[in-house]
Parts: sequence; C-alpha cells; structure tokens
Amino acid sequence: MRGYYADKDDVLARLRRIEGQVRGLQKMVESDAYCIDILTQITAASNALKKVAVGLLDDHIRHCVMQGAEEGKDMVREATEAIERLVKA
Repeated sequence: MRGYYADKDDVLARLRRIEGQVRGLQKMVESDAYCIDILTQITAASNALKKVAVGLLDDHIRHCVMQGAEEGKDMVREATEAIERLVKA
C-alpha cells in the first residue's frame, strides 16, 4: 500500500481540478486572451501541481521512507533525489 492511499481521493480531486485549469488555459489561448492573464493562470496551475507534489513527498517520507528504514534500506537517498527534482522544477 502506498503512503498516499488514505488521501488518494483528495489527490485525485486536486489533479482533476488542475486538469480543468489546464483546459481553461487552452481555451484562453484559443480565444486570444491577454498574455498576462494566461501567465497568471499558468502560475496558479504550476503552484497547484507543486502543492500536490509536496503532499505526496510528505506521504512518501512518512510512510515509504520510514518503512524502508525499518527494513534496513537506505531510503534517505531516494527521498533526497525526489526533493532535488522538485526544487529544480
């Protein structure tokens, strides 16, 4: 079972909202919306994705890393690499 299992419905709902935001962006471009308005909405969608990512990372650390450490695995490196990817994004 994955660490986010208990929050799976919430994660899916957030991703569906983000999907709606991206569809809205497509419509904005199709209708020649003002550039700054499009950029504002891109920032909002990007921040929403980052929030989902941070939540998943938190679940990963609390569940997978802790469980792996109990099994003697070095899970810190995996978590650190995930954090690096998130920070670079």
